[in-house]
Amino acid sequence: MKFISPSDGILDIHQVFEAILNYINAEPEEKYRLIIGTDSQPKQGDTVFVTAIIIYRIGRGGRFFYRKEHDVSKFSMKQRIFYEVSKSLEVASYLTGFFANESDLMEELEVEIHLDVGEKGPTREIIKEVVGMVVGSGYEAHIKPESYAASSVADRFTK
Repeated sequence: MKFISPSDGILDIHQVFEAILNYINAEPEEKYRLIIGTDSQPKQGDTVFVTAIIIYRIGRGGRFFYRKEHDVSKFSMKQRIFYEVSKSLEVASYLTGFFANESDLMEELEVEIHLDVGEKGPTREIIKEVVGMVVGSGYEAHIKPESYAASSVADRFTK
């Protein structure tokens, strides 16, 4: 699982975790939010999926990492959204698993999954289902317009 960091280049998931840990340890007295979101864009012949990881130092900025994947499967809009959510949950599971060994940090760290669904448009029909997937997995769910990890950061790299 490779991610791109605008600051550090190509990193695997362990290196992303280490970069996040270093970022937190640089100013441990601050509050942090770990945010994960995925967006997708159907293209001719495939679909591009981008998963973004953001470590947000509340009120003071943050860092982000992203992973870009191409899938040649044909997806309906609903299937694509569910696949986006599963990709975000997969990454969240890896990272929170790593953070489990840092029990002091994990207690303080807020983890959010940002979903590319909203009350307007065709995705409104599946909000309850995808929010349920996230909450049932133990994470906080955010939808548009508060889901900037998916609708802004990840979206920028699907183009």
